[in-house]
Amino acid sequence: MNRATRDADTDIVLVQGVRDRDLEAFAALYDRHAAHVYGLARRVLGHSTGAEDVVQDVFAALWEHPERYDPQRGPFLRWLLAVTHHKAVDAVRRAVVRAVAPLETVQDHLAAAEDVADIAVARAEADRVNQACAALPTEQREALMLTYWRGYTQPQAAELTGVPVGTVKWRVHAAIKRLRAELRNLDERRPRGDG
Repeated sequence: MNRATRDADTDIVLVQGVRDRDLEAFAALYDRHAAHVYGLARRVLGHSTGAEDVVQDVFAALWEHPERYDPQRGPFLRWLLAVTHHKAVDAVRRAVVRAVAPLETVQDHLAAAEDVADIAVARAEADRVNQACAALPTEQREALMLTYWRGYTQPQAAELTGVPVGTVKWRVHAAIKRLRAELRNLDERRPRGDG
């Protein structure tokens, strides 16, 4: 029996232990595979903080639902990395929503504004977000606009712009990261009140 087969068999035994609520089996699986999970999450997210959160989410999901792994469908590590990829992509999507939420909030706020002060605050926030968007490279801004403000899917945006889907995904990810940084920079340069 080769090492890969022994490792796969060990994983199956450990997962069964997790199903039986054995904390030592769970800890052993974590020790064996956390580095793989972290590495993939970091590649998808591009930063360590989010990757650490994904590791926690993946292993929490394993503890809560170990029955979701079916040894008949392949090795445990392959399944665990598929779960990791799914959770990392979800984390990227949540980051996008958080990054673009100020625009939606501004638009909603303008529509519901009841007085001049509310409108002024909403317009100031819109100006802040527009200023941050203007600092994005053209390709990144275009990808973000198509996929989040105009509602195109990433494949549709790729077709519209004539670039591969992977390029659109990278541009959106890079745009969100830079947009957040630009918004932070604008906040840091904003004059503070006397409080």
